[in-house]
Amino acid sequence: MGSNSSRIDDLATNEYLKKLSGTESVSENDPFWNQLLSFSFPAPTSSNELKLLEEATISVCRSLVENNPRTGNLGALIKVFLSRTKELKLSAECQNHIFIWQTHNALLIICCLLKVFISEVSEEELQLHFTYEEKSPGSYSSDSEDLLEELLCCLMQLITDIPLLDITYDILVEAISTVIVFLSCQLFHKEVLRQSISHKYLMQGRCLPYTSKVVKTLLYNFIRQEKPPPPGAHVFQQPSDGGGLLYGLASGVATGLWTVFTLGGVGSKATATPELSSPLANQSLLLLLVLANLTDAADAPNPYRQAIMSFKNTQDSTPFPSSTPHAFQINFNSLYTALCEQQTSDQATLLLYTLLHQNSNIRTYMLARTDMENLVLPILEILYHVEERNSHHVYMALIILLILTEDDGFNRSIHEVILKNITWYSERVLTEISLGSLLILVVIRTIQYNMTRTRDKYLHTNCLAALANMSAQFRSLHQYAAQRIISYTCRHLRRYVYVLDKLYFPHSHCSTLQHCFSTLSDNGEELLSLTCSHILRSYASSLFSLLSKKHNKVLEQATQSLRVSLSSSDVPLPDYAQDLNVIEEVIRMMLEIINSCLTNSLHHNPNLVYALLYKRDLFEQFRTHPSFQDIMQNIDLVITFFSSRLLQAGAELSVERVLEIIKQGVIALPKDRLKKFPELKFKYVEEEQPEEFFIPYVWSLVYNSAVGLYWSPQDIQLFTMDSD
Repeated sequence: MGSNSSRIDDLATNEYLKKLSGTESVSENDPFWNQLLSFSFPAPTSSNELKLLEEATISVCRSLVENNPRTGNLGALIKVFLSRTKELKLSAECQNHIFIWQTHNALLIICCLLKVFISEVSEEELQLHFTYEEKSPGSYSSDSEDLLEELLCCLMQLITDIPLLDITYDILVEAISTVIVFLSCQLFHKEVLRQSISHKYLMQGRCLPYTSKVVKTLLYNFIRQEKPPPPGAHVFQQPSDGGGLLYGLASGVATGLWTVFTLGGVGSKATATPELSSPLANQSLLLLLVLANLTDAADAPNPYRQAIMSFKNTQDSTPFPSSTPHAFQINFNSLYTALCEQQTSDQATLLLYTLLHQNSNIRTYMLARTDMENLVLPILEILYHVEERNSHHVYMALIILLILTEDDGFNRSIHEVILKNITWYSERVLTEISLGSLLILVVIRTIQYNMTRTRDKYLHTNCLAALANMSAQFRSLHQYAAQRIISYTCRHLRRYVYVLDKLYFPHSHCSTLQHCFSTLSDNGEELLSLTCSHILRSYASSLFSLLSKKHNKVLEQATQSLRVSLSSSDVPLPDYAQDLNVIEEVIRMMLEIINSCLTNSLHHNPNLVYALLYKRDLFEQFRTHPSFQDIMQNIDLVITFFSSRLLQAGAELSVERVLEIIKQGVIALPKDRLKKFPELKFKYVEEEQPEEFFIPYVWSLVYNSAVGLYWSPQDIQLFTMDSD
């Protein structure tokens, strides 16, 4: 490096880096440091260039690993940086560009070296490298101050105290990146780390007092979404010959912002990452998520998680309880706006989930908003484009909906918000629809996608739970939403009979029913011919009679018999046999959802009654089914009651006339005739040891979207890399 411009290709042979990593000790007061820190080279723009940078850094770093026990040059470099940071705030106020530029470069070198050190040596060896001084080989001072802890504390102070200006933007990003690098040892372990040196320093000791300020600063960085300074914003311009000390910070110091976008999938399909408009906001959010998901220490909970759980709105004047540690206040309106605008990224959705799940103040505030559509619509769009998102992003979006639907006020209010022209919903033109009806459509579509493609029980269970939470509050359902509730239920009712037919009468070869199922369209619209009803009538009575006698035992025996017969001919077990229990669970839940709506808000939903009557022949076949008999009572009563009124009204009724009869009938139907069932309510609860899911997920986001940080895919142990 040094005062002349450098290329990445030249780093391995650069004379200043060779001296830093060589056998000669360099005092922290040596003029060499000013020469080393006066460098520039073009910022890498591709993964290949980042890989070259990594390879060049590794060669220098390995030499430093070998020689540092004799020279103590790593410690000297860190002391040079620490001494400079004491004047950094004053330099920012005085617009001392050169001083800030060289301090940034020092941190950049430290970050690059640390990243390789952490991947190459154990934590114990790393800590020793921070204590080596210029002495005889292998010796170190046992009473020397802990440079590692001091560096971390210095970075925390830099992040929280240095004002965000054009000339400080890059060093703030680099400081956040360096803290991420300190914690990156997790990437090189398959198991979740429950204790480490960096954990200890960040969660205890001298760094602890910075907890609330760090969390608050990182949140505000995310809220503000500050863009990097434009190229013309700096006083330094790089000379045309490429040499010299002074150069444009936008093209020189900004080399610290070695932007790396998504390099490949992690665990599941990766989402393409657009160009980042705010590297500082992105990096801040990633560090916040990493800190929030650190595992608790044996003797103390994670202080960063405590801070996230307890912060309040700046408009809230009530005092914090004395037992609340690391408390602070932040502008909830600004945070809400940023969360609504940034939901296209995994990390923003994960932050929203974290805040809704862990901070009751945030949850209460959001549920009281009168513009919830600004938050819900981006979440629905994530679920709608499920095939383009990775599974973790879909999970987070779905769980957010589940948490929101736990609140009855939310479930009522979403049916009062009328939306116009939802352009991203392509199955049908929706010129006007309530937010509640749109939510139903998207969730049913997600269930259907899951049942036909991914077959993830966790996903469809949570989808159904969200619908169940809403069901008692369904209001004025859009005719298409009502149709989809009923048609989706019918789809599984028909498939259920088809599967039972195959299980109990494997040699009947019910080709007509098989043909009917093959004609179901992808979006769930039934194209079934009338022969299906005839087949149902033929089989349903005998099937359900058999089930009512020894349902579970007979079903299990039939399934085992089918497996044996299929395996003997080397034919794989068909999907319908594998999915039988899942189909029954879905049917049961959909019937409960319909029943809940009919019981609690029948008079608000004539379109649902209309759709139910339209498919009444199919529902009537299941009134005696042992698994559904109880829940079918109310549905059967409604079908019978309204069918009778339609019969009295005569034939050739228009849609408008049928709806009119339904509305009149709702008033005439005695409410006490509908059997009361326990209210459908599901609450999201994190599974035991949630860190086993969240820590790999967070670090996969860091790997894929952190600014200027590259790790070799071959070194990653925490999660599985996709092959593409």
